[in-house]
Amino acid sequence: MIDANDIPNSQLVLYADDGYDSHVVRLLLEEKQLAYYHSRLHSERPEDLTELNPYHSLPVLQQRDIALYEINVIFEYLEERYHAHKLLPETPQERAIIRQLAWRIQNDWLALGRKLLIHPDSFNKAEGARAKKQLADSLITISPLFAHKPYFMADDFGWCDALLAPLLWRLEEMGIQLPPAITRPLTEYQKRLFERSGFKASVS
Repeated sequence: MIDANDIPNSQLVLYADDGYDSHVVRLLLEEKQLAYYHSRLHSERPEDLTELNPYHSLPVLQQRDIALYEINVIFEYLEERYHAHKLLPETPQERAIIRQLAWRIQNDWLALGRKLLIHPDSFNKAEGARAKKQLADSLITISPLFAHKPYFMADDFGWCDALLAPLLWRLEEMGIQLPPAITRPLTEYQKRLFERSGFKASVS
C-alpha cells in the first residue's frame, strides 16, 4: 500500500489489479485525463485495504477521506467532480438513456463475461460454456449496430464505451473468436477503442 503521508491530500489514488473492474477505472481516469497514483496489487491483499473497502476487493479509488470501490459509484464521482472530458451527454434525458444502456451492458454482457473471467479454481465448465455461447451470439447479433456511430450509439467516447472496451479486450482470454465476415462493424469499433491514447495508457 502507498503511504498516505507521501501523497498530496487532494490526489487520487487507485489500488488496482489486472482484472476487468480495475481496467475500467484506469480507463476512466485516463480518458478524463486525471493525474493519479497507481498502486498495482496482485494476488495478496494488504491488510490496510480492509480499512478502505470492507469487501477487500479491487479496485479502490481513494481521495482525501473517501474510498470508493464500486465501478458505477466511481464513475459517477469522477463525472460529477471533474467536468472536463465528460463521458455523459448534456441533457437529463440523454444521460438517463446512457445510464440505462450502461446498466444493460453490465447485466447482459458483463454478467456473462464475469463467468468466463472467474478464477480457474472457481470456474464451472458447463456454466462457462453456456456463458461463452450466449456472449458470442449476442455480440454477433448486435454487431451491425456499431456501423451507425463511431462509438456505442454515440458520436463521442462515453460511459458505455468505457465498460465495453475492457470486456472486448478480453475476448481472446475468454476463448471467444468472432467470425470476421459478419462482425466487421464490431471489429472496427474495437479497433477505434484500442487505438485511443487513453486506452493504450490503461493497458500499459
